[in-house]
Amino acid sequence: MLKHILSIAAVTAIIALTGSRADACTNLIAGKNATVDGSTLITYAADSHTLFGDLQILPAADHKPGDMRKIYDWDTGKYHGEIPEVAHTYHVVGNVNEHQLTICETTFGGREELADTTPEAIIDYGSLIYITLQRARTAREAIDVMTDLVARYGYNSEGESFSIGDPNEVWILEMMGKAGREKGAVWVAMRIPDDCISGHANQSRIYKFPLKDKENCRYSKDVISFARKMGLYSGKDEDFEFSRVYAPSDFGSKRGCDARVWSYFQRYADGMDAYLPFVSGHEDGPVLPLWVKPNRKVSCRDLQAMMRDHFEGTPFDMTQDPGAKNYYGVPYRWRPMEFKVDGKTYSQERAIATQQTGWVMVSQMRGWMPNEVGCINWFGVDDANTALFVPMYCCITEAPESYRQGKADLYTFDFDAAFWVNNLIANQCYNRYSQMIPDVRRVQNALEDKFAADVALVDSKAAAILKNDRRDAIEFLTNFSANTAQHATASYQDLAKYLFVKYLDGNIKKEKDGKFQRNEAGNPVQPVFGGYTQDYYNTIVEGSGDRLRVTDK
Repeated sequence: MLKHILSIAAVTAIIALTGSRADACTNLIAGKNATVDGSTLITYAADSHTLFGDLQILPAADHKPGDMRKIYDWDTGKYHGEIPEVAHTYHVVGNVNEHQLTICETTFGGREELADTTPEAIIDYGSLIYITLQRARTAREAIDVMTDLVARYGYNSEGESFSIGDPNEVWILEMMGKAGREKGAVWVAMRIPDDCISGHANQSRIYKFPLKDKENCRYSKDVISFARKMGLYSGKDEDFEFSRVYAPSDFGSKRGCDARVWSYFQRYADGMDAYLPFVSGHEDGPVLPLWVKPNRKVSCRDLQAMMRDHFEGTPFDMTQDPGAKNYYGVPYRWRPMEFKVDGKTYSQERAIATQQTGWVMVSQMRGWMPNEVGCINWFGVDDANTALFVPMYCCITEAPESYRQGKADLYTFDFDAAFWVNNLIANQCYNRYSQMIPDVRRVQNALEDKFAADVALVDSKAAAILKNDRRDAIEFLTNFSANTAQHATASYQDLAKYLFVKYLDGNIKKEKDGKFQRNEAGNPVQPVFGGYTQDYYNTIVEGSGDRLRVTDK
């Protein structure tokens, strides 16, 4: 989850780039007619420097009249207050519930002066997500629940974009506080066309919206009048733009936020170069649209791959800039992202895949199947680029052991915790990326191919069991997800050890027939000296002159 302190669009965007808190998430979306199998898809990278990656499960429950729910801030743990429980709450696995409803988020911050920090505002963005997952069955119901909750109990987070989807449709809801002047929030929600893809990445994405299209657009009755009251807007209603008024963009929000969505769009849609001036942050140009129609249908695996994006093949390609060329093609830049040279401020790129990720997911919602089988939370921990997307069905009753926050946390290493195993692999790759990533891809692709093949069989078997006994079907799917997750963790434990041995001390051990080579006497053979890139050597010479030059004297 995100850790929020400051707001205003300019400051929030800079934070996303510089990483003074650098917590920034990414959601990618595909409508059901834009996917190869007819599912709706939502991705989520929960990026944070202080988040331990684990899978949370909230069991369904019945409540008595008068039962209350305590509200704790999702980021800080601070107690905010309590609200009445409803008679029945639904089962939740991560960010999906038993009805295949998915809710994810990214924070855009927005105007600092609109954040409501009064004690009367008790619903933060994280609590809003999980309370709603426990109370709503469809995307439209979720919008009703979310907006009603903040109207009743106040909204105390910064500006937020929510992805809200069910097997039939996906919406983006954007919400901004009301400065404590009035309880609640101003908001607008737009339905993504079924044949389109969309996304958001820490910048408000809804500009103009149709005021009379009640089927595909919903908004608070005061979304425009409140802006007028605050002196933020004086134009005509039909010209009102939510993002421009409540979350003005700047270089940081365009380059560090909208550019991530653009990278997704340009991979699957034509004509995206037209928006390069806008997302570059340096020039004026047409605003990146909220959605685009892809030139081909996308799959769940496509979106898993997209979450591993570092702008490859674009002008922002992090594997090709000087920082990467001089150091094993590493597409990662440590925080802080901004730096100064000769009094001028510069910034590194911020891609979808980043090192400081707690967990990542792709929700695959399939309306042609029973709910127990239909929704899969493809779940991974740590950096999406090296993580494994493991299938977690939305009905499972227990999180796999290696995906629980037990004795392990962000300060406590545990080799049996998937989060720590993934970090061991990722952090080895960050040192010698171009050499190590092929070994990771080999294992990663083989495992994810197997998971996809297994799911196709498990779907059919679980549906058959479900016809006779729902509890048996849930137990079957719980065991499958648990066993798959434990197999994934064990496989990555082996990979972590393999990488450490193979690349020890800057060498690369030779292999044959899947084993490290030995000589006739059984001893290790001479390793390959991996060295550095030519760009690195060129830089060394440029900086040292003839000091390292070999001569005959």
